[in-house]
Amino acid sequence: MAITKKFLKTKPVCKVKFELPKDEVENGESVFLVGDFNNWDTSTTPMKKLKSGKYTVTVDLATNQDYQFRYLVGHENWLNDTDADSYEPSPYADTDNSVVSV
Repeated sequence: MAITKKFLKTKPVCKVKFELPKDEVENGESVFLVGDFNNWDTSTTPMKKLKSGKYTVTVDLATNQDYQFRYLVGHENWLNDTDADSYEPSPYADTDNSVVSV
């Protein structure tokens, strides 16, 4: 897993690239990035499968904020990012959400 941040000089925005390795995903499963930035909508931010087998998506996030997120693989498998900046307890279930700080 990887998170890459690119801060824009002209706007208070950070382009954040999220990557999920192919060994985290069963063949043919869909992957979505779900979090505060998309109101936890499980269908608005699909990740694209690259030729290498990795899944990736880049989102523009306002700076000076923390965002909780998780990956949804298939329709029911939730994953945290091992490269997250921190983790926060989830209000739904006995687990944590990943956090990215920009």
